[in-house]
Amino acid sequence: MDILSPAPYPQKPSITPGIRYPPSPPATESSGSRRQSSTSSEFELQSSSCDVNEPKPEDTRAYPLPPTSRSGNKVLTEDLKTPDSHVIRDPRLIRLTGVHPFNVEAPLSELYDQGFLTTKDLHYVRNHGAVPRVEDCEVMDWEFTIEGMVDNPVKLSLGQLLRDYEQVTYPVTLVCAGNRRKEQNIVRKTKGFSWGAAGLSTALWTGVVIGDLLKAARPQRGAKFVCFEGADKLPNGFYGTSVKMNWAMDPNRGIMVAHRMNGEVLPPDHGKPLRVIVPGQVGARSVKWLKKIIVTAAPSDNWYHIYDNRVLPTMITPEKSASMPGTWRDERYAIYDLNMNSATCYPAHDEELSLVGGIEDYRVRGYAYSGGGRRVTRVEVTLDKGKSWELASISYPEDEYRLAAEGEELYGGLLDMSWRESCFCWCFWYLDIPMSRLRMAEDIMVRAMDESMMVQPRDMYWNVLGMMNNPWFRVVIHKETDALRFEHPTLPALMPGGWMERVKKAGGNLSNGYWGEKLSGEEENTSKEEPAKEICMVNKKVGRTITADELKKHDEEAEPWFVVNGEVYDGTMFLEGHPGGSASIVGAAGQDATEEFLAIHSENAKAMLVDYHIGTLDEKSKATLAVGDAEGIALEPRATFLQSKVWTKAILSDKRRISADTKVFIFDLEHCEQTSGLPTGQHLLMRLRDPVTREAIIRPYTPLSESTQKGKLNVLIKIYYDTPERKGGKMTQALDQIPIGHFVDFKGPVGKFEYLGRGQCTISGQPRHIKRFIMICGGSGITPIFQVLRAVLVDREDPTSCLLIDGNRAEEDILCKSDLDTMLVDNSHKCRVLYTLSQPSPTWAGLQGRMNRELLEKEIGLCKKTNGEDLVLICGPEPLEKSVHSVLKSMGWRDEDMLFF
Repeated sequence: MDILSPAPYPQKPSITPGIRYPPSPPATESSGSRRQSSTSSEFELQSSSCDVNEPKPEDTRAYPLPPTSRSGNKVLTEDLKTPDSHVIRDPRLIRLTGVHPFNVEAPLSELYDQGFLTTKDLHYVRNHGAVPRVEDCEVMDWEFTIEGMVDNPVKLSLGQLLRDYEQVTYPVTLVCAGNRRKEQNIVRKTKGFSWGAAGLSTALWTGVVIGDLLKAARPQRGAKFVCFEGADKLPNGFYGTSVKMNWAMDPNRGIMVAHRMNGEVLPPDHGKPLRVIVPGQVGARSVKWLKKIIVTAAPSDNWYHIYDNRVLPTMITPEKSASMPGTWRDERYAIYDLNMNSATCYPAHDEELSLVGGIEDYRVRGYAYSGGGRRVTRVEVTLDKGKSWELASISYPEDEYRLAAEGEELYGGLLDMSWRESCFCWCFWYLDIPMSRLRMAEDIMVRAMDESMMVQPRDMYWNVLGMMNNPWFRVVIHKETDALRFEHPTLPALMPGGWMERVKKAGGNLSNGYWGEKLSGEEENTSKEEPAKEICMVNKKVGRTITADELKKHDEEAEPWFVVNGEVYDGTMFLEGHPGGSASIVGAAGQDATEEFLAIHSENAKAMLVDYHIGTLDEKSKATLAVGDAEGIALEPRATFLQSKVWTKAILSDKRRISADTKVFIFDLEHCEQTSGLPTGQHLLMRLRDPVTREAIIRPYTPLSESTQKGKLNVLIKIYYDTPERKGGKMTQALDQIPIGHFVDFKGPVGKFEYLGRGQCTISGQPRHIKRFIMICGGSGITPIFQVLRAVLVDREDPTSCLLIDGNRAEEDILCKSDLDTMLVDNSHKCRVLYTLSQPSPTWAGLQGRMNRELLEKEIGLCKKTNGEDLVLICGPEPLEKSVHSVLKSMGWRDEDMLFF
């Protein structure tokens, strides 16, 4: 019997009497069968409306259908200038990561008010990047593959999937592993953004059981994992993850490849046209926009499988985690099954309950869920901080689907759950509390337990990603005039409010095991956290308001304005003096430079901004700028790769080890005929993003490859690893860990020096003729020096003479030595190269010692020319640069004759 046939498009919604509250579930059934429970008539009434096909009045179905979706939703204004400009969304959703990418949850009360099933409008969304655009006419032709360790590789279109395989429909609650993360972020900042308690939703999913697909592909002996890969192209490759093979083959696990949500074609935010649904596990395993199913012997090596959705040991800080690749890859820390969790939805945050009016009881209500198919078996509420507990009543709407008639179909899929013991969905709990007891209580706390006797812990297990947060959910009760006011622990995103934020601001220690309440003697023994020193970057005397239109008029070299943290600065007076050259400022002109500025510049540079502050962007302009951060997606092939105002992606295609701590990273440009567009002597910016927080790491580098090389970009990078004595390089260690196929963002060129050839160069835009280059470098500082030296030596008509002094610790630390020696073969008449080592081996025959006055005086000599024909180029570690500068100054060399890269 087919109750509701699938509809290709949403139909006109039916009208349902308004319901003030979501279900008030009855007490848990105690008939002996875990499958026998019921919901109240109030719940059935609320759930009777469906936006696909309205059931007939005589329909006696035992299970709820989805509530009505909104008919008037459209593409929102804030999405119009993002890659998601084609996606219709509901304005009620709370954005957790700014405008883009789209990561949202519903207001907790509205989510709960919808009842057991959530509409597409309020279903939470976790997107790592842009939503792939798939037109309706392309849906049935969407293809995916099953490959890897299989005897019969499969390639299927969605049309074939519908035609050749049995379809099933059942409800599944998806939960983000970051649900309730805001609580952890209040205690101590994690690497994740702040989810509230509504990072979960339930829908009816229709598709094909994945075991049927895998059987058709015939996995080989030794295959242990099933990897999934989506079509969403991200900074760290395509999104992918894996689950164990035995889970995928187990019908009780219920893993499916789904093409419908609540009877409709999948909405774009939820994987249109095809996705994986993995019940009972964190939402990250349910890959959207499915393109590949790969059978393997080991877990996925995808970036997002390794560096996301893990619970690392609590002692690992965000700083430490950046240099612990082995820990990230440890599968013991990977999250699969959800843990036990519950939350209170009513009373809502800031809800007021009148004490006058004769109310005798108040019904406290909320949700609970567990993972791995385990049933929630009890929910307990305490009004005295855990000294005593009361059992709450539980309702399991999921069980109503188990009562469907044999052979019954829903939305074109078989609704056969009668045999399955697993629980894939949230349940509802409630407890009626006498007003007299609420008046006396300071708070309401709830905890839940599942059938494996796993119970929510009292205290938080803080971890670097803020995952799986599930301590008792505490709602504080405030006694006010003739009313009680309730306060939840947090509000999502950056929304202020909640007792945790209030307690922390008041100096409470949220980790003391008593929810931040002062304990006897704690005040005397607890040292206050020293607040971080804030750098003032604004002139408080400036009160001008600037619009986006005004800002855009200053996007050229003449009067370049740029924005940092919503404040506008005029860089005109610093064009000549900027260490990175005027191109650095001009490249940011007319744009929001917050990310680049804060990632690169020192505290001193931040303090200098006060002198260039001219006003503040108005709120509308801030919003406009926030959505206008275009990334370098070329509409037509460009001859040169780098763009001064736009980040452009290149793909890491190879890594070549040069020494123990140095590698050449080789990137593929956008097409094989493209050149870098980097002038000789200048550098580019490279940007990596943390896959969870999207925090940018930006550093300047000079490639080894020539500007005329086509299709490739070779960047030599010395990796500064952490040691017991010092912290290593954040960027270099991050680059060392990225896999082949990973995207890195590039921007440029920047720098104040450019070598034009045959002695001609420009410094800060001013021409200069050079007869002799004196080049001093150390370590990876050879790269910009190498570029200039090569340009001089490959041009046989270039008369410029060069002296290179390259200082290192040991012989194996000398970078590019073979290339330099090769270039010298026919150029000894115009170039000398000296290597000096501070810790040489006994067989070293070259210079020894550091770059001191004795060495520089002997090889360079005192400054005898003041006509500018000699130029000293210097690049290396900061101590080397400072030492060389001091020595040369004492030898009479002028600052204008020294250039630091």
